[in-house]
Amino acid sequence: MYSGVAHVSKVKFFFRQTRFFSAGFWLFFLSFIVLGKDVAPPSPDKSWSPPNLNQYEEALTNKNLYAKTDAAFTADPRKIYDLPELIDIAERSHPETRIAWEQARQAAGAVGLNQSAYYPYLAASAAAGFQHGSAAFLTDVISGNAAQEDALLNLQWLLFDFGGRSASVTAAKEKLMAANMGFNATHQLIVFAVTKNFYVFNTARQKVAVMESSLRAAKTVQDAAQARLDNGLGTKPDELQAEQQMAQADYQLESARGDLSDAQVALVESLGILPTTELQVADVPEKTLTADDENSLDDLIQRALSQRPDLIAKLAQVRASEAEVKKARADFYPKISLEASGGWSKLDIDGYNGPYVGNSKPAYSVGIGIDLPLFDGFLRANKLRIAKSELRAAESELTDSRDAVVREVWKAYTDFKTALHKQDSAEKLLTAAQNAFDAALESYRHGLGNYVDVANAQRNLDAARSVIVDTRSEIFTSSAALALSVGDLAKPDRPNNFIRQPK
Repeated sequence: MYSGVAHVSKVKFFFRQTRFFSAGFWLFFLSFIVLGKDVAPPSPDKSWSPPNLNQYEEALTNKNLYAKTDAAFTADPRKIYDLPELIDIAERSHPETRIAWEQARQAAGAVGLNQSAYYPYLAASAAAGFQHGSAAFLTDVISGNAAQEDALLNLQWLLFDFGGRSASVTAAKEKLMAANMGFNATHQLIVFAVTKNFYVFNTARQKVAVMESSLRAAKTVQDAAQARLDNGLGTKPDELQAEQQMAQADYQLESARGDLSDAQVALVESLGILPTTELQVADVPEKTLTADDENSLDDLIQRALSQRPDLIAKLAQVRASEAEVKKARADFYPKISLEASGGWSKLDIDGYNGPYVGNSKPAYSVGIGIDLPLFDGFLRANKLRIAKSELRAAESELTDSRDAVVREVWKAYTDFKTALHKQDSAEKLLTAAQNAFDAALESYRHGLGNYVDVANAQRNLDAARSVIVDTRSEIFTSSAALALSVGDLAKPDRPNNFIRQPK
């Protein structure tokens, strides 16, 4: 009889629970629909305004949003910055150097993260609970209570894992080396960008000077044509062509000034500061450059293969992949651990409406655990296969990078030598063009030459001046490119001057 009553009670309880969970499910489902509404564009044919877009737009108007902790660079309007000073500004201000620095710090932290596996794991746990139970026996219902309190200190220490932890630490250290070399490579690229833009800016500035000189020459020719016309020795078409040449020179001057403005913005932007920053930049000294014959092409290639940051990073990646293979192999072997716990346990029991009885005593255990997965769905085998494939890929990347470095050094060396050889020809061309223009202009003034000869001589002189400016810029730029290809730009003071693990 009591079993039937109990069964009916269980059925009623089941229906009550079913209604409760059903109501909770529909409430959760409806709330999910409401919260998940309009989280993506409603159609693909036009743009839309996502929820809370105005908050993002308003946040972006804040100039101090995620601002640097360092003080922003402020240009001195009275100072003329030379190339080393501009490089120093870029290395201190460019966001990419800070990004690479943080990445190196993260890699350093990963080393400590993997080294933590050598230490024991210690955790404290506490639990307290109360349980009430009842049972129907004939015509009586008998009840009982139990209360338990536990406080334990658990220790687990991996003693031996067949080199798994060691391989993880080795891989992390090699990745740290790669990150450090990435940091150095970032500095080299920034130094090269600043150097290149510095010479491009000076080239643009010198082009403005060339166009100003061309405008003055055009004005001189125009004055000569006007004088000949006034004296009855010239013609109106010559005077009109001289005026046209004057307008053309003025147009080219304005175009050169626009190029100068663009070059200045590019230079300031390469420094990692606001493009609107105005600063005075030093001129490049106009002197004949000579080649440094102390290092042959083979010497430069060997130096590049031994010190290029990207190659060192590739080698570190190969070694990290080798460690990953060792780690994957270690997973096939057992792991031996020391397991221990100690604490206090208290248990009180109320036996069927009687008084509480119980016991309070210390609890402890110690033992050695061995963990060896027998079957894991080929998980370990696939991990090992992937690790070996990544190792082969890293080795191939290193080989390909070494070949690419050889090609880069060879090309940069050839470009530099070619630019040096062009310098002599450009200087001779400028001298000849200047003499030709002077002679043609003098003849034209005295009525012995015609305007076509003067105009051609002037155009040749303008071209020669542009050639000498471009050649000097090419020499400086190719020299910086050669230093970059060898790995000589922004070299650290010490070979082991890498970022260390933060404390």
